[in-house]
Amino acid sequence: MPSTSDALAHDQAVGRLRASYERIPVGEPVRLAKRSSNLFRPRAELESPGLDVSGLTGVISVDPVARTADVQGMCTYEDLVAATLPHGLTPMVVPQLKTITLGGAVTGLGIESSSFRAGLPHESVLEMDILTGAGELVTARPGDDLFRMFPNSYGTLGYATRLRIALDRISPYVALRHVRVSLDELAPVIAEIVASGMYDGEPVHFVDGVAFSPAEAYLTLGRNSDAAVQTSDYTGQQIYYRSIQQRQTDFLTAHDYLWRWDTDWFWCSAAFGAQNPWVRRLWPRRWRRSDVFHKLVGFENRHHVAARISRRRGQAPRERVVQDVEIPLARVAEFLRWFDTEVGMRPVWLCPLRLRGSASWPLYPLAPGETYVNVGFWGTVPIAPGAADGDVNRAIEDAVARFGGHKSLYSDAYYDRDTFNRLYNVPALTDVKQRYDPDARLTGLYEKAVTRR
Repeated sequence: MPSTSDALAHDQAVGRLRASYERIPVGEPVRLAKRSSNLFRPRAELESPGLDVSGLTGVISVDPVARTADVQGMCTYEDLVAATLPHGLTPMVVPQLKTITLGGAVTGLGIESSSFRAGLPHESVLEMDILTGAGELVTARPGDDLFRMFPNSYGTLGYATRLRIALDRISPYVALRHVRVSLDELAPVIAEIVASGMYDGEPVHFVDGVAFSPAEAYLTLGRNSDAAVQTSDYTGQQIYYRSIQQRQTDFLTAHDYLWRWDTDWFWCSAAFGAQNPWVRRLWPRRWRRSDVFHKLVGFENRHHVAARISRRRGQAPRERVVQDVEIPLARVAEFLRWFDTEVGMRPVWLCPLRLRGSASWPLYPLAPGETYVNVGFWGTVPIAPGAADGDVNRAIEDAVARFGGHKSLYSDAYYDRDTFNRLYNVPALTDVKQRYDPDARLTGLYEKAVTRR
């Protein structure tokens, strides 16, 4: 149970949130008064006061016996993990970047190396309080329409103020094995691990991987461990993703394992020179974080400094290609070959996932019992002569559909409305939205994801 002071502070924060809702003029859209975001699609500027979520950023309580936590919606996973790790516990799924919020992962999408057994973040939610578009505070539980429709709604139904989530045990250390596999071996090896929880006689608690090229792919298998021979540190001069090619085994503390990708934003820090040894020595360690790199990208999106320099040098303009897509396991090798030939970005991230339970989630219809692989690729490609900005992203969207996959909506999307409505089950969302946001105060899903309103 939360302490009296923590419960009171939460109630007061919710009171400020509801008061801020009342201050938004009737007819004006309702949005968070939030400056930072982990989204990669542009956000429309607020023309009216937004929702005050400044007091909803913490952990209300952790119950180590029941293995649950009550968490405010704007709490980052960095702060959530800091509260649970001292108890030997962690959220069932911890997205890779520290400043992703719990509410954001539940109303959006979160995937990590535990997802092959623990599913997606919303599957560990036991109940949640949601401020709806109508300004009502509703407690949603499994079986409720609002609860089922909330994942992948991206704030179109409301915003979570409190979530009670199940927690998982984690050991002080994680032992890693980097296993090199061919693309054709990916599916059978992952299928074996999903079925048995084992590989080569050892238990597997975490799985992700990297394809550096069609000829060089690795699966990183993690195992909870109470002891470590020697732990590595990838927050300094050493870079985690390069270690995958350089060593077969490794040990990390649980904390460093959960945040192994954050220091260099996977491999994207190279775009800022942060992987150059000389630059890295001068780059303060506290600034080697995904949110710092994300702010640099935001600065470039606003001011186009690098783009102007490239034009002056006579270089081709570039298209941003930042996507995470889920491909059925049986077709992932075929998709990777297509992607390398047609897009050519390297490396790409690989992460097996499957729904933990049998419940269906209407806005992101993954099939219960089926294994998928999240393929993540983040960067830019040159715009070919005669092509237009967005052509590569559209080709990827078409390919994902052909391969029977699905695409996350945290980044740019290019679908026409009819295709989008079909892929993301917008008619079902509309039925629930009419009940909880009858005056359409919250922006629609297509408008958020595609037209960027």
